[in-house]
Amino acid sequence: MITFRLPDLGEGLEEAEIVAWHVAVGDHVVADQPLLSVETDKAVVEVPAPRAGRIVALHGAPGTIVKVGEPLVEIEEAAGEDAGAVVGELPRGERPAGEDVGAAAIKAAPAVRRRAAELGLDLAAVPASGPEGTVTMADLEVAAAARAAGPAPGAATAGAPAGGELLPLRGVRRAMARTMARAHAEVVPATVVDEADVGRWPEGTDVTLRLVRAIVAGCRAEPALNARFLSEAEGRLLQQRIDLGIAVDLPDGLVVPVLRDVANRTPADLRAGLDRLARDVRARTIPLAELKGATITLSNFGMLGGRFAELVVVPPQVAILGAGRIREGVRVSAGALRLTRFLPLSLTFDHRAVTGGEAARFLQAVIGDLELAD
Repeated sequence: MITFRLPDLGEGLEEAEIVAWHVAVGDHVVADQPLLSVETDKAVVEVPAPRAGRIVALHGAPGTIVKVGEPLVEIEEAAGEDAGAVVGELPRGERPAGEDVGAAAIKAAPAVRRRAAELGLDLAAVPASGPEGTVTMADLEVAAAARAAGPAPGAATAGAPAGGELLPLRGVRRAMARTMARAHAEVVPATVVDEADVGRWPEGTDVTLRLVRAIVAGCRAEPALNARFLSEAEGRLLQQRIDLGIAVDLPDGLVVPVLRDVANRTPADLRAGLDRLARDVRARTIPLAELKGATITLSNFGMLGGRFAELVVVPPQVAILGAGRIREGVRVSAGALRLTRFLPLSLTFDHRAVTGGEAARFLQAVIGDLELAD
């Protein structure tokens, strides 16, 4: 008997959420057969069986958050099989730590039991929402929030927090919340805004590609914004290559894939890369490596609405450029009025690493490139 535990999925991830099981107790599996799908911060991936054998037990229902190294499944191997890549073993008949005979009657994964103990929650009193009455990690969060809120007059649902149903953050949205909290705690943000006159753009101009090109021009004029700031070392690393994060809005939250080496690629190659990243992000199949390592970020939020914004710089980056919705306006040129179009721009930077002068020079270089006719 072996216990297969959640392996290290790479990129420094510490946990994942179970999305769906592809096997059931009693099934016979072969090595590398998909056992389950889990959702990391940004992607859904399949976890394969480490060895062949019969499924004896599954740990965790869909929705359960499992940390690296925690049990996923118990497999009874055929005679002569070795443990191979198994992360850990649990002898037959031995219960996971923290589980006693009385608690075993309640359906809950070991990780859920441990978390309940940490929160001081009685599993028997927690309403279960998982399959066949399984208590999930989300159930614990609801119960803990309800306890913290206290009894609410006129509450319609027992165990629900005051004000309605608690919707636990999951996957992308939970990762986004943590990233934003970290950025708020670390970065000293400042924002400068301006507008570019784009009235001379030809019909059908690819706005995103023009913004990418303009960011390259800005980084060349002021390399301080294409950098990483290391808080602990109190130093900055100017980056030679421009790896551009592209903010993509999804119903589940914000995802920022990275378009690599944008300064040395043709427009056609950049467009193909953008399209591929967008497809992979929306299909939740993007490799984790393509969500890491941006040196500066672009948010084209004007596609949805808004003119200017105070954006969030995600450390160790030091800058993010936002483009608002293009508007028509009037410009005075040589004493005459001219109807044109303006592209609002917002540049938020980490004032620990970037001066106001550096930010202003970067933004002016961006505007200078955007105001070219082609």
